[in-house]
This record gives sequence, structure tokens and C-alpha cells, in this order.
Amino acid sequence: MGKTITIGGIDIKAGEQRSIDLQLPPLYTHTTISMPVHVINGKKSGPILFVSAAIHGDEINGVEIIRRLISTETEEISQLAGTLIAIPVVNVYGFISQSRYLPDRRDLNRSFPGSEKGSMAGRLAHVFLEEIVSKCTHGIDLHTGAIARENLPQIRAALNDGADQGLLIRRMSCAFNAPVVINSNKLIAGTLRKAVSDMGIPVLLYEAGEALRFNEVAIRAGVKGVINVMRHLNMLSGGEHCDIYNKPLLANSSSWVRASQSGILRSLIPLGEQINKGDLLGIVSDPFGESEENITAPKDGIVIGKSNLPLVYEGEALFHLAYFDSPDDVAEAMGEFQERYNTKAPLISTQ
Repeated sequence: MGKTITIGGIDIKAGEQRSIDLQLPPLYTHTTISMPVHVINGKKSGPILFVSAAIHGDEINGVEIIRRLISTETEEISQLAGTLIAIPVVNVYGFISQSRYLPDRRDLNRSFPGSEKGSMAGRLAHVFLEEIVSKCTHGIDLHTGAIARENLPQIRAALNDGADQGLLIRRMSCAFNAPVVINSNKLIAGTLRKAVSDMGIPVLLYEAGEALRFNEVAIRAGVKGVINVMRHLNMLSGGEHCDIYNKPLLANSSSWVRASQSGILRSLIPLGEQINKGDLLGIVSDPFGESEENITAPKDGIVIGKSNLPLVYEGEALFHLAYFDSPDDVAEAMGEFQERYNTKAPLISTQ
């Protein structure tokens, strides 16, 4: 039998579903604010997985991923083993104002683990870790690119994070089945991923799309990816074992190609495109066309992120390239991914 889980002082018994409003500090207008948390506690015991979105308040693809995930009424969900804790909007304040940041101008994803008596960002980070993460055994954090910067669906994970934990993360990364996995072992201080990793909990970060924009392919792949991980963890039926090192999607490194001068960017390469060393990615010119600079690829790779804003300053990041041992195989896998998710047929019910 499953166990009772308590969040915000509310007990959710085995076999129950419940939406909880986790109380946060009110606005200075005296308007109350709460973090929405949806809990599905299975009748059977199993892993406790948190899925979070909008830690940056303008990254809304993850909000829709979670909405579709928890609105799926299937026989599988009713037979859930373990517990799913879904938090569609962590940074409620930024979400309301369509901002990446909190009202205190801090980045929540640089404020973990936080403090009960710290800054506004630190207190929110502390509440999230204490009320949500500390109850969990696994996690998935959903992100997008920044405003005017779009990311190809990708997993970022510390694949070498200790012998046992790294193996769990590798298997979760493989199960998610995004077209690209970035091995990012240098965890940045203050991030949720660093704080969760320090707690010994395996966590994935899913990056896809652009801030303040819905991207249907990214959303569909995200919903399917979370379900795949739940199956892998035996929370849902149909799980399969897989080894990430047998799949042509693990990037051994990545880097940004930057503007060599200020001006207007004419981008020539789409996301997911395979490129060779020396290929022309775009052209930056002044408004009169008197000075032009070609932006070229430094190595063979795949475009996994790009700026969508034509107006750029010298040194600005324009194209994010991932590098692979077998780029031809990755390009083939990328085509299969686009074909799988770029369809008019609904992935799941969106009612």
C-alpha cells in the first residue's frame, strides 16, 4: 500500500488526488498569493516524483506540459504506483507579471537552497525545497530558452554525478527520449538542480522552446518524456530498460557562437540542423550593409539553440551548438523526432 504524504499541512492519503494552494507571502496590495500543487498519490507504493515548471516566471511551455499531464484521465494514471507531485507555476510572482524574475529582482534559480529568514527569493526557494523536494525521490524541472532565444528540446543532466546517482540520471535521461542530452556536470551554485543533487535526488532539466511562447512540438515531447520517465520508474506500466550510451544523442560538449560585431542578424540555419565546420550560420551587418561579418560554425555539430532577435550587440550569443561523436546518426534521429511530434493529431486529451 502507498503512504500518506503531507504538503502544506494537508494529508493526501494513498489513492487520493488533491490540489493544494501552498501559501506564499502576499502582494503589497494585501492580495493573497499561493503556489498551486497537484498531488496524485497512488494506491501502491513507489517513487515520489516532482515535476516543476515556471521557476522562471516567463517560461510557460512547462506550465502547459503539466496541465496536459495531470488532465490525462487514463487507466494508467488510476493505477499509479508511487506519487506524482506537479507544480505548474513555482515562481507565481514572475508568472503574473510575465517576468523571468521575482519582485525583488532576483533569479529564483540562483537562490537555492534559500533560507527561512532570507530574501524573498531565498524564502520561496526554501519553501519549495522543504515542502516539495524533501518529500521526493526523483525530479524533473521544465524550462525554456529566454525571451527571443529558442531551444531545441533537450535534457541537461549531471550524468557523472556519483556512481549510483549518475547511473539513475543516465537511465532517466535515456527514458525521457529527447533528441539531445547534454552532459552538464558543472552544476551552478544557487540552481534548483544543484540543490536537489546535493540532497541526493536524481533530477533532469528539460529545456525546450522560447519564453512567453507555446511550442507545440516542445510541449508534446515534454508530456511524452515525463510519461516515459514515469514508466521507466515503474510508476506506470510499460517501462523499458535503456542505456543512454547505446543511443546517438549524448552530446560530449556544447558552445555558443557569438556575434563578432554589433548589427542586424540574418539567421540562415534552423534549430536541429546538422552543420559542418565552416558552414555559414548567419550574417551580421550594419543597417546600411556597408560592413558585414559572416558567422560560421567552429566545429561539426547540431544547432540546439538560437537567438530569434535580429538586433544584436558584439559578443551576444547567437547559435548554441552541440557536438557529438556521430553527428550523422544524431541528424537522422532529429528527423525522426520532428516527424514523431510535428503532427496535427493530439498527443493526449487537452480538454
